[in-house]
Amino acid sequence: MGSQPLNIELLPSEFYLQPTVEAACSLLGHYLLKKTETGWEGGRIVETEAYTQNDPASHSFRGQTPRNAAMFGSPGTTYVYRSYGIHWCLNAVLQPEGIGEAVLIRAIEPLWGIKTMRERRGVESIKQLCRGPGNVCKALGIDDHFNGFCLYHSHLLIAVGETVPDDQVMATPRVGISQAVDQPWRFLIRGNPFVSARKR
Repeated sequence: MGSQPLNIELLPSEFYLQPTVEAACSLLGHYLLKKTETGWEGGRIVETEAYTQNDPASHSFRGQTPRNAAMFGSPGTTYVYRSYGIHWCLNAVLQPEGIGEAVLIRAIEPLWGIKTMRERRGVESIKQLCRGPGNVCKALGIDDHFNGFCLYHSHLLIAVGETVPDDQVMATPRVGISQAVDQPWRFLIRGNPFVSARKR
């Protein structure tokens, strides 16, 4: 767990034009990074969820509004929203501009900036730092000011990591939704201790 990532290679803009469900799976193993004045913060993406425009559980299902406008933005930008009025949640926008689809970053394995993340979260356990989308954002200091950022041309980035073999990827129903509850669009690295707990 070094002070900064080495040999950063950003995911190209073309990555964000692939089918959203496939992208949610493909994001596993890549790195979510935030550059600060004191160095890099972030870690390896270990859990995601896909949301498409024809998905009743998606914020975009009923069309564009001021609240979800970033979800209809350029591919590779961020959509940050507040869940239950409490927790910020970070999404990577997929598909061409005007199509409201995104992948929710549900958990990362912390690798850089852990001391600062612990201070923000007020917890010592590294396994608890970034389990769940709200904890990811709190640990990294992500709020609505990061809405609409470009994930390959800003100080909030997704960088190339290591491809996760198919036999290490697990697909399950998504968490914390009331519609399309059986859709297996939550992807995680099988057996990874940093993924969030499954709630029903």
